Amino acid sequence: METWIRVFLLVPMLLGLQGCGLFGGSKEQPPLGAEEEPEQSAPAQTGGPTAGNTGPNKDEASEQPVIDPRIARRTIKVPTIDGQDFQVGAYVGILSIEDFGTNSVVGARFDYHVTESFFLEGSLGRSKGGTTSYERLSGGPQLLADDDRYFTYYALNVGWNALPGEIFIGKGLAMNSAFYFTVGMGGTEFAGDTHFTANAGMGYRILPVRFLAINFDFRDYLFDMDILGEKKVTHNLEGSLGLSFFF
Repeated sequence: METWIRVFLLVPMLLGLQGCGLFGGSKEQPPLGAEEEPEQSAPAQTGGPTAGNTGPNKDEASEQPVIDPRIARRTIKVPTIDGQDFQVGAYVGILSIEDFGTNSVVGARFDYHVTESFFLEGSLGRSKGGTTSYERLSGGPQLLADDDRYFTYYALNVGWNALPGEIFIGKGLAMNSAFYFTVGMGGTEFAGDTHFTANAGMGYRILPVRFLAINFDFRDYLFDMDILGEKKVTHNLEGSLGLSFFF
């Protein structure tokens, strides 16, 4: 009786040991105290870097800067204006004398630059009037003698550089320039008399070099005249091209 009880108890125990063997895997555990053998490194891949490779290693590559701070500097030439305050020059152009036609005019100007924005200007010009439409149509005697037809004016003006800047010619040439206004007064000798004259105008100045200026000017000279029997304010328009120097 006791033998059957022992068999009955041993059978479940044997079955349990076999189940642990099935589900626990077939890997054999090393005995206690045994050291595991170190894993062997994988063989080098074919085509990788060899011991004789002379390329930069990781440390050398890290020493090279990402951005090279050494930048080649360009030489920039900034156009400048001569620091002198005086400017003298001459000009030629055309002058439309009211009732006496359009004729050539020559003159000279002297400027003193008080500040960068304002300047004083003295000018002297001369032209000669032609015949009037009355003289041409009537066929009668001339209203003025030849000497009285000379138109000579002098003026003192105040100028304002309203728009100083630069003018660009092509891609690599820049020149200083200024758009300016002038107003002033003076006198005009014409038709045997001297007339008080007011004038106003505008101009454009270009400096190809620091001591030389090219001027484009437009002026209107106004004075009273009654040579044709009726006193009126005459407008005498002038356009000129000038060349001046700073000193």
